[in-house]
Amino acid sequence: MDDSLFGTAEGDPVTAVTAGEMRDVDRVAVEAFGVDLLQMMENAGRNLALAARERRAAGPVAVAAGDGGNGGGGLACARHLANHGVPVAVALDREPGTLTGAAAHQHATLSEMGVPVGVGPGALPDDPGLVVDALIGYGIAGEVRGRARDMVEVLGDDTSGDGTSPPVLSLDLPSGRDATTGEVLGAAVDPDAVLTLALPKTGLGAVDAPVVLADIAVPAGVYDRLDIPYDSPFDRRYRVPLRPADGRPVDP
Repeated sequence: MDDSLFGTAEGDPVTAVTAGEMRDVDRVAVEAFGVDLLQMMENAGRNLALAARERRAAGPVAVAAGDGGNGGGGLACARHLANHGVPVAVALDREPGTLTGAAAHQHATLSEMGVPVGVGPGALPDDPGLVVDALIGYGIAGEVRGRARDMVEVLGDDTSGDGTSPPVLSLDLPSGRDATTGEVLGAAVDPDAVLTLALPKTGLGAVDAPVVLADIAVPAGVYDRLDIPYDSPFDRRYRVPLRPADGRPVDP
């Protein structure tokens, strides 16, 4: 953990955690405090949808999603957007039938709603107003490969042919980045902003993009039990722009 990488606009430090430490946070929240993964995913998806609506230009929102909690958060975001009348299309990095756990649960809901869900880069709309990167979370192990890599490499590309590219909002950290070190693992998304969850990840110190911290309702006692220094930065807010120690841009 590291409390020197990020702080609030008011100058209060916010502890950044490694992938292993974040894994412990999730484990203790579920096993000891009874917080269901779907609860955290719902909070992540709602926060992500709000951030997407604020950043979206004209055109639909394209959600690129994988499996696990990161992909599930992206799918929950797609549901919230669709519920509020925002055109949205989902591109998965795998066949829907291979999704597991909470991500499969979220996909089933989207299917019943009739939200367009396709597979691979070809499922991304031609001219989106925003791309949400929810492909790979902090659990990445080894280089990005296969269809996920194909999708990582096209996110943010100019698909309209007018020389511009849509803004990209990454969930938790850019897909393809090691959450602990920030190393690019073969290929990585280059986002315009990152909405990170619960606590920033130490690897975000290597990412040149504004970072916003989102509250997903992890009980403060979880951090106490793990001896992670924590003073809630939210204070009646659910999303907090973080100020990097190295002077990189702060999200407005």
